[in-house]
Amino acid sequence: MWLVLFIVLIVLSVGGIVYLLTRIRRFSFIRKLAEKHKLLSWLVCLIPLLAVGCFYFVNVFAVIVALLHLFIIWVFCDFIAWIIRKCAKKERTRNYEGAAAIVLTAAVLCAGWFLAHHVYETDYQLETAKPLPDGKLRIGMVADSHLSITLTGEDFAREMEKLRKTEPDAVVIVGDFVDDDTEKSDMLRAADALGDLSTKYGVFFVFGNHDKGYYRYRNFTSDELRDALTKNNVTILEDESAVIGGCVRLIGRQDKSNPDRAAMADLRAQMDDAQYQIVLDHQPNDYANEAAAHADLVLSGHTHGGHIFPAGQIGLLMGANDRIYGTETRDDTTFIVTSGISGWAIPFKTGTISEYVVIDVTQK
Repeated sequence: MWLVLFIVLIVLSVGGIVYLLTRIRRFSFIRKLAEKHKLLSWLVCLIPLLAVGCFYFVNVFAVIVALLHLFIIWVFCDFIAWIIRKCAKKERTRNYEGAAAIVLTAAVLCAGWFLAHHVYETDYQLETAKPLPDGKLRIGMVADSHLSITLTGEDFAREMEKLRKTEPDAVVIVGDFVDDDTEKSDMLRAADALGDLSTKYGVFFVFGNHDKGYYRYRNFTSDELRDALTKNNVTILEDESAVIGGCVRLIGRQDKSNPDRAAMADLRAQMDDAQYQIVLDHQPNDYANEAAAHADLVLSGHTHGGHIFPAGQIGLLMGANDRIYGTETRDDTTFIVTSGISGWAIPFKTGTISEYVVIDVTQK
């Protein structure tokens, strides 16, 4: 699927470049230049594309995303301008739609850059009839830090200090803590930051699809990641459970990408319906089975809240995920999906925000 998606992106990018060059050439000063210096006029047309190409210094994905935004927005502006001219029965005299496309694209990408790099706090309030320690429980939730993309280890530590000030009883890291491009120094600093949270019941971790690495070229191993987490008193749950506060059970699932992952029906043996049961599952795509197992709360990440619009909505239509972002209830199970504190590879978020989550559960 990813190979097909990548090929589609390349085809769209090449087609977009051709389309954009012909549209940039519509500016009157370029048309005048072309009358005397045809080759020079084409070189001038390349300037906006070269500006987009500067994102290569971030990574190639940033270039593709910026280019596709410019292409799609320009097509939209062309379409709107065509409708206006048809209704007014006028011919094109100036390339207003081109100017609008460039300005709108710059605004969208600037906003997307800000949303990817600025982390918000998102709060949820839930109730349960089941017993809770002292009648309440506050959970801090973090997912998809993909360290070294928009967050260095030091950046992550600053965000964890903000989370610490909310005084969570427990913190859960719901996958994709690191990525293939993560530097060891960032991983170690971020693991130290988890150790500094000083929660009442501890910090709990489940693996995401990127944590163990796809391409094995980063400068630390999965074992070194495990060691860094455990040295900072982070509890790693791999199809395992832990009881906190005497009456709340955390069930941490292996990621869907792991062929050895246990089925939810098998994990049911670890669960107790008398306890408030929280399932940590990086990918939000097993809702039916988790509801059937009578989990009270299921926490997930993975989708990045859509990351680049409309990628999340397309994934939802394809059945890749049961939810993109936010909360829903099925039977007696509440599901929450976070957009993540960062995101994979692309330093823009045009479909969502970056966040950590604070969940307050109170006993009725």
